[in-house]
Amino acid sequence: MTRSYRFISEHRAVFGVTRLCRVLGVRRPGFYEWLAAAPTRAERAKADEELAAEIAEVHAGHRGAYGRPRIVVALRRRGRRVNHKRVGRVMRERGVVGLTRRRRRSLTRPDAVAAPVPDLIGRDFTAPAPGRRLVGDITYLPTREGGSTWPR
Repeated sequence: MTRSYRFISEHRAVFGVTRLCRVLGVRRPGFYEWLAAAPTRAERAKADEELAAEIAEVHAGHRGAYGRPRIVVALRRRGRRVNHKRVGRVMRERGVVGLTRRRRRSLTRPDAVAAPVPDLIGRDFTAPAPGRRLVGDITYLPTREGGSTWPR
């Protein structure tokens, strides 16, 4: 929509607003509303730039480790009223990301000494008749070992 309005704004002296709106399939009053909102958009862009400078300052002050949640808290401690979604959008637009220093934990570890399960059907899943070749996979089997919630 914005591209259409921008195009109309650039070419309205040559073709006229009414004709361009009809050709592009947009409302003429919508174009004038967009035009009237230009100062507000410019003001918001300026406020976003100021917020981005403050975000960069907080981010750099913590060696690039802070992400959106911590930056929001830091800005609020400074007395700045900010919405976490706006901070996230400004950070995303400028490529500011926090570092993840924690090592990823894998919950399942394969047994190194266990023998691999043999492939009894040789990866051929076609059956000569219904009910002749049944295959399945058990991805979770509750046992009484470990922290299972299985009834005892």
